[in-house]
Amino acid sequence: MSQELEIEFKNLLEEAEYNLLLTEFSLGEDKKIIQENFYFDTPEFSLKNHGSALRIREKKGLYTLTLKQPVARGLLETHQVLTEEEAHQMLNGGRLVEGEVSTILKTLSIAPTDVTYFGSLKTKRAEVEYNNGLLVLDKSYYLNTTDFEVEYEVTNEIIGKKVFLELLNQYQIPIRKTDNKIRRFYNRKKQILLGDESR
Repeated sequence: MSQELEIEFKNLLEEAEYNLLLTEFSLGEDKKIIQENFYFDTPEFSLKNHGSALRIREKKGLYTLTLKQPVARGLLETHQVLTEEEAHQMLNGGRLVEGEVSTILKTLSIAPTDVTYFGSLKTKRAEVEYNNGLLVLDKSYYLNTTDFEVEYEVTNEIIGKKVFLELLNQYQIPIRKTDNKIRRFYNRKKQILLGDESR
C-alpha cells in the first residue's frame, strides 16, 4: 500500500490542439503507452457522492487498485497492488480485495461488498518533464467516445497553475471546464442511459 498527494491541472483539447502539442514536444507514437482504467462504485454512487473514485488501472501488465479522495489541496490517492487473478476476480463480479482500500471504505460507511464494476476507459498517454512538473497528453476512449486532454502534474499548486495557464496561453488553447476522467465516463454513461447519444 502507498499513498500520495496528487495536484494536477487539466484541460480538454480539440484534436488539432492535441496534435499540435504532440508535435511541439516531440511525442511520437513510440513515446505513448496504453493504460486502461476500470471503474467501480456502488449502485447508489456512494463513492461519487463522497467526491471519491475507485479504479483498477492496468498498465504494462501490472494492476493497481486506487482510491482517490478529496483533500484540502488536490486528491489523496491510496494505491494497492493487485495480482492479475485478483483484478480479474473483481472485474468479473467478485468482491473487493481485502486491504487498505476496503478499510478506508468502511470508515466512509461504504460496505466493500456493495462495490461493483461499472466499465472501462482506455487511454493512450504521452508524458514529458516540463518546468519541474510532468506534462501529460491523453487520448481516451470510452463508451463510443474519444476525447483529448492535457494534464500538468506538480508538487507546488501555485507555481504549477501559473505554468499551466502560461502553456495554454502560449498555444492559444482556451480554458475549458474539464471534469476528471471518471466523471466524464459517468456523465457519458448517464447520457446513454437517458438515450441522448449526441456529444
